[in-house]
Amino acid sequence: MNTVQEAARPRILTIANQKGGVGKTTTAINLGTALAAVGESVLICDLDPQGNASTGLGIARHGGMKSTYHVLMGEATLSEVLMESGIPRLYCAPSTMDLLGAELELSEVDRKTYRLEDAIAFEIRERPQGREYSYVLIDCPPSLNLLTINALTAADAVLVPLQCEFFALEGLSQLLKTVERVRANLNPRLAIQGVVLTMFDKRNSLSEQVAQDVRSVLGEKVYNTVIPRNVRVSEAPSYGQPVLLYDNDCAGSQAYIRLASEIIRRERHLRAA
Repeated sequence: MNTVQEAARPRILTIANQKGGVGKTTTAINLGTALAAVGESVLICDLDPQGNASTGLGIARHGGMKSTYHVLMGEATLSEVLMESGIPRLYCAPSTMDLLGAELELSEVDRKTYRLEDAIAFEIRERPQGREYSYVLIDCPPSLNLLTINALTAADAVLVPLQCEFFALEGLSQLLKTVERVRANLNPRLAIQGVVLTMFDKRNSLSEQVAQDVRSVLGEKVYNTVIPRNVRVSEAPSYGQPVLLYDNDCAGSQAYIRLASEIIRRERHLRAA
């Protein structure tokens, strides 16, 4: 790939953790919003049948709508399913409950682990309506199933939200083993972009202990930014808004702005290396 093509290609980050409730979707929509706010063009691919990334951006899901399910099954392109979020430069390829049956259906098709990668490659190549993305963020279901494998196969790197709780490292270990298997067998470029500590409660000594344990194991892979436990972050999805729109001044919003800045710095460093 030549330099011009490489410069035009977006960075594809999969946001994954097989544990539920760790902040994957919250990170996807708020990181996407923060990146868009500083001028980046962002596409969020919702691969979770629950569709919280879609509804968290104010996108009403309904039966019969085209979604990432149709993209994976080869029945639609990303440009045919994506919707504007109402936030400049932020788009979403929504999910529907159809994704619940995707695992079984994908097992019977060709290139079953490459369906999302192929769809993103087509989108980049065609650049419909002159649209070019600097980042593609993929929100995964809370399991290491074929949907998540598709997301890891399509990605340049993995961003791992990690809740500050007792079993955090145990779950992380399983995910890292999956990443290694995908790198060895499906996607040799896959890397760990970073681990973001979520739901951090500075009043709780356990949160601090978990943070120390994770940093001692993963070192610089752990972002300096931590996402605090914050009621405004929890409230925002019920209004169909990222917390940066719901309350830009709250601690959670400011943390996601810092995280976006930290990710951009890491990406610039990688490109310069």
